[in-house]
Order: sequence, then C-alpha cells, then structure tokens
Amino acid sequence: MLLARLLPERLIRALRSTPALLLAGVLQTAAFAPSPAWWAQPVSLAWLFWAQQGQRPRRAAWLGACFGSGWLASGLWWLYISLHDHGHLPAPLAVAAVLLLAAFLSLYYALALGLAARWLGPSQRGWRAALVLAACWTGAELARATLWTGFPWLAGGYAHAAGPLAVLAPWVGVYGLGALAALLAAALSQRCWRLLAGLALVLLACQWLPADFTRPTGELAVSLVQPNVPQDQKFDRERWDRNLDELATLIESARGQVVITPESVVPLPLAYLDPDVVARLQRAAAQRPLLLGSFLGDEQRGFVNSLVALGTAEPYDYGKRHLLPFGEFIPPGFGWFVRALQIPLGDQARGQHQDALALGGQRLRPLICYEDLFGEDFVASALEGSAASATVLVNASNLAWFGEEVAIHQHLQIARLRSLEFQRPTIRSTNTGATVVIDHRGVMTDALTTNTQGVLRAQVQGTSGLTPFARWAGPWGLWPLIGLAVVLVIVVTRRPAS
Repeated sequence: MLLARLLPERLIRALRSTPALLLAGVLQTAAFAPSPAWWAQPVSLAWLFWAQQGQRPRRAAWLGACFGSGWLASGLWWLYISLHDHGHLPAPLAVAAVLLLAAFLSLYYALALGLAARWLGPSQRGWRAALVLAACWTGAELARATLWTGFPWLAGGYAHAAGPLAVLAPWVGVYGLGALAALLAAALSQRCWRLLAGLALVLLACQWLPADFTRPTGELAVSLVQPNVPQDQKFDRERWDRNLDELATLIESARGQVVITPESVVPLPLAYLDPDVVARLQRAAAQRPLLLGSFLGDEQRGFVNSLVALGTAEPYDYGKRHLLPFGEFIPPGFGWFVRALQIPLGDQARGQHQDALALGGQRLRPLICYEDLFGEDFVASALEGSAASATVLVNASNLAWFGEEVAIHQHLQIARLRSLEFQRPTIRSTNTGATVVIDHRGVMTDALTTNTQGVLRAQVQGTSGLTPFARWAGPWGLWPLIGLAVVLVIVVTRRPAS
C-alpha cells in the first residue's frame, strides 16, 4: 500500500489506534456548521475506512465505535448545557449522559464496519470493497435516522449543504449526499483512482443539470419575532408578565401579511393565561394574522407543543408530532431521568394537524423545532399533491436550551438543506436565533443577529412544483436508498473477487 511505503510502521500503527480514530471522528465534526470545511467529512471518513482495512470484524467494529463516539460527542457537546445549566444535572452526570448518547449512536457505525469487514474478508480491496463500505455506512446513517424514533442530527449529508455536492440535494436528498460522500471516501481509502475520476466527472457534469424544478408563486410579507428570552427565565412565573408584555409589544410592532413567533413562546395553553393578555394578543392579530407558539390540551389529555393561528378566517392549529426524546416525551424506563432534569412539560402528547395554512396567496407548512430533520416523513408528504402543496416552509424553534452558538448554526445548516432538497423557501422564527429567511436555493436572504431581541421583516418568494427527491421520497420515503444499499452489498459480496 502506498501509505505504508511512505510512513514508518510505528506511525501507521498509531494512525490506526483507538485515540487516532477518536481524533478522526472529531475531524468529521469540523465539517459541520459553524465551520465551512465540508471536505473534512469525506477525508475523515476515508481515514476510518483505511484504518479498518485488513482488520478482523471485531476490531473493525471497535474502530467504527471510536470514530462515531469522537464525532458525535464533539458534535453534540452542547447537550451538556441543557442537561447541566438548565436541567440541573450534576456536571459529571451531564458529561456522562452526553458520552453515553454518543456511544449508543456510534453502535450503528460499529455494526456497519463490523459487517463490512466480515463480508469483505481481510484481503478484499478495490472498487468492490469501496462499494460495500459506502453501502454499509449509508445503512448505518439510515438506521440512525429511523430507529427508536430517529436522531439524525449531524447526519453526514448535512456537511454538504454548501460545497460541490450541494447541487445534487434536489435529486438525492441529505442521505443521498451522505452516501455519495461515503463512496468518495471509500474510493479514496481503497486508492480506486478510476472510480474517483468517474465520480469527479459525474459531479462536474451535474453542474449543468437543471437548476430549478419549482416556479414562483408570489411574495409574502412576513414578520418573524425573536424574543431572546433566556431559557432559565422562560418558565419563571415571576418573569412571565414581563416576558409576555415584551412579546405583545414585539407582535404589535410587526408589519406585513403574517407574524410568526418561536415555539412555546407562550409557555402554557392560552386558556391558562390572564384573559387581558389573551385579549391583547387577539387585538394584535386583528391587524394581521399571527402564528403563535403555544400549547394545546390540558393536564388530563396532555399538552401539545403547537402553533396556533389567531386572526385567520378559519381556525387553524398545528401540533408537533415528532417529539424530542427526553425533552418532550419519556422513553420507557427513563421517567427517573427526566424527573431529575426538572424539564417543564417534559412528557407531551403528539399533535395531529399536518395540513398547510393558506395565507396571503401562499400555503405555509409549519415544522416545530427539530421536526425539520425528518423531511422524508413530514415535508415530502406535504409537497405531494399539486394544489394542496406547501409553497413556504415555516420553522418555529427555541434553541436557548443549548447555548448561544453551535446548536444554532447546526440547525440553520439543516434548514438550508431542507430548502435545497425541496426548493422551497424556509422562514425561521426562533427564540435566540437563527431567525432567518432562506430562499429556495438554500441561500440566506435576511437574518437577525443571534441572541438579540427584535422582529425580522422580509419578503418571501413562495414556490411550487416538485424536485426529483420530492417525487421519490414523497411516496416511498427512504426505502429506495435502503434497497439500493442492500442490493449493492448482496451483489458485490456474492461475486468472486477478480
């Protein structure tokens, strides 16, 4: 192998060691926002694929677990803020919880590398090995996205919301991008120069593919509210009156055809509030419709994290259906853990309403917080079906749980990828950031400074029509990618090596 000829044997062993693979995982984190280094994703993955060559399945699985743990612990460290600063979990336990989550999620990648080593054997090299490695890695990404309700934050494809692969997002979606990046990494690790050259030519040719699959549907004037309420004050009853007064003032200052607030900006159902506060919000909504982040339900039926429309001709509310584990629903057997975190409304009910809201000549499709990670489940279905399809995606979030920077930028990267996949503009109203408008090509056109209070006023160009990804993901979800990965492994591993 070329690398073995250039580097001392001691260094080769060091680069394949447990600490080195943890470091390689940390390098992969550098590919995600706020860093612009998209190239770090395939390079770090190529390091992993090279390190597992010739290893027994158990050792290959261990290297995959090390890589995944380093990647996900360094990428999700901000969960410590919610656990310790806001959940009041002792620091050692909060650190342990983040590490355990990263270790659990890394099991998908451990299994993928272990199976690849088993199926390939110690001597299998070349393009067939590259295909099997890429297929197994893609299977791990898809499993993490779907099993146990799914937790696809930092899926590899999100690193390519910008960069040369982004042009393919409307065709293959985020997991297709991740699969192509994995194939690139595998080809690099196997020194498959012809395969690399072929991928480069295909990518170059893709730059001339049709760029727009959607058409404009007119403009909508929006006002996006960013209250900037610290998380430790959000559910503080002594601060409620002041917070709600500031919220009402921001809404009253808004302009345009619709006002949108972040999720749970009113931390209880409207029926639980002072009638004077509700009346003030309704008066503000009489000037222009308001999508208000609040809750529906009660203590008996459960509370639903919702966006409630005020001032519209017809009643409308949207209830969050894809809930965040531990933060919004309690997995079986973990009630003690959620109680220890003291999270308000930590066990919520799921919403039902999934239709778009017709407003100002557009159709607005709400998504609350991390629901926008599941485009194949929520967005594709909303875009399927011409006249009823959404023309603008609306995300209402509150990331104050997770600090001031990293989680905000990572979630913004996710939103940009959603807009690229479906070529729909995305408008985001958040508590602390990022409150932005993203056009149908994934470009931010308007934004508020994070961690400041204000109202973003902007014009949004709606779009209609279906991207190739929406056409196949709408009816079939992620099954085409799953099927392709399975077929590749079966066909390649059953054929004798040449």
